[in-house]
Amino acid sequence: MYALVRIDGRPVATVTCRVAAGQDPAEALLAAFRAPEAVPGAGYPADPDPAPPAPPPPPPRTTVVVATRERAGQLARALDSLLAQDHPDFRVLVVDNAPRTTATRDLVASRYAGRVDYAHEPRPGLAVAHNRGVAAADRAAPVLAFTDDDVIADPHWLSALTAPFAADPGLGCTTGLILPARLTTPAQILLESHGGFAKGFAPRLYDPAAPPAGEPLFPFTAGSFGSGANMAFRADALRAVGGFDPATGTGTPAKGGDDLYAFVRVLTAGHRLRYTPEALVWHHHRETWQDLRNQAYGYGAGLTAYLTAILVRRPALLPALLVKVPRGLAHARAISAHRPDDAHAGGAAGEMTQAPGVHGAQSYPWPRSLSRLERRGMLYGPLGYAKARLRARGGATGRTP
Repeated sequence: MYALVRIDGRPVATVTCRVAAGQDPAEALLAAFRAPEAVPGAGYPADPDPAPPAPPPPPPRTTVVVATRERAGQLARALDSLLAQDHPDFRVLVVDNAPRTTATRDLVASRYAGRVDYAHEPRPGLAVAHNRGVAAADRAAPVLAFTDDDVIADPHWLSALTAPFAADPGLGCTTGLILPARLTTPAQILLESHGGFAKGFAPRLYDPAAPPAGEPLFPFTAGSFGSGANMAFRADALRAVGGFDPATGTGTPAKGGDDLYAFVRVLTAGHRLRYTPEALVWHHHRETWQDLRNQAYGYGAGLTAYLTAILVRRPALLPALLVKVPRGLAHARAISAHRPDDAHAGGAAGEMTQAPGVHGAQSYPWPRSLSRLERRGMLYGPLGYAKARLRARGGATGRTP
């Protein structure tokens, strides 16, 4: 059994446990949460804070951009959760990316007329779709939030994600917590146990003026900042750096990296980035083994594609990146390393000793085949980015005005 633990409404931990026949599931989960061997993030929170948080300022007006392509059923589920947000002033904008049918347009026009805005982007690619959303968003909204069509947003998600912008004028980006909506197939469990999209339960602030001591690769370890399914930007800051690189992202030969590129561009422009675990969305992971293989390859490709994009668009960053190359290569080897079934420290073979999604622990088995795919993707990423750039030259750049 897998469960989220909240204290005063704040997500603080995830717990996994086995429920014996006839045992009360609630008692089993409570016992697992209280276990003294529980690791940080899988039992008690990593950094417990007994003091109640100060009341946040009212969140600013926001446009929520949801890019989608031919997944009207999943999109409806996501939109229902977005329209139930407790944020006082927001609009939802659906960007229909290179559609083959009218299903998405018809869904928005019939079920969400007057409540959800619609924009059409004929060119495929997640970054291009996001840039269309930036261009079509309410210009009176100082914040732009982004999520995916395969999530369910917690009712407090948007308020928690956007309130920090009102409190910190130097903040350029926020990210939030992403947990699995369900863990029912081996592929879903394996992805989440490898780290999934979760970045832990402790809030963090990344400031280019005061680089974090524990992250020597900063700001190029963009994967530690958050993920594209749960992010928001100060609109002026995102537009000032040109938006997302249209040659990155799902739907392009680069396979991914659009969110990572945006994080680093905003940071290198001098803005701060805040990770806010109270901003929670539930993500529906892909279910099959082939899906997981595709994701492993895409993660590797997106990582090096975004680094290539940064150097192409900001060549002045090359010296800073070269200094970090040796550590970067070691980091890449570590995150993609094969871990055999006996890698469970303190546990019997085949028994998971930590909750899925514990960011950075990565002690759960990771098959050699997936490790090879990640590394092959890393080698391919720069070539994929070059292919995507050539393709983009045949049309508009996709940059925001």
